[in-house]
Amino acid sequence: MQRYEYKVVPAPQKGTKAKGVKTPEGRFATSIEQLLNQMGQDGWEYQRAELLPSEERSGLTGSTTNWRNVLVFRRALAAGEAPQPTPPEEDSAPTPRPVPGPQDVLSAPPAAPAPISEQPQDPPLSLKPSDEVADEPSR
Repeated sequence: MQRYEYKVVPAPQKGTKAKGVKTPEGRFATSIEQLLNQMGQDGWEYQRAELLPSEERSGLTGSTTNWRNVLVFRRALAAGEAPQPTPPEEDSAPTPRPVPGPQDVLSAPPAAPAPISEQPQDPPLSLKPSDEVADEPSR
């Protein structure tokens, strides 16, 4: 059974200027053609174009769904060859940190917190002579 590896790349969004191509449609087709030829030279076979949803952050707590066009390519793997993992994009989720297991026990227990004293460190605030309440009734 033949095995394949796949590659998905974003579709071009703008056209590329080229000699003899004057219309926006022609320029866009030229940019797609250049991408297909470049991937073909690297051994990738074009499969299809897809329009897929992409949930992205919007503001502090919100999110929006943007639709993205991507191009799907594949190439055959040699017998016994495993697909090469591609490096993650910069916008991908952060790499999770390993959780300490039983073999990662601390050699000494953490120090106990200092006891809370009954006496406060600073004396309580006192009223200034001008803040004292006068015995005279207010007028």
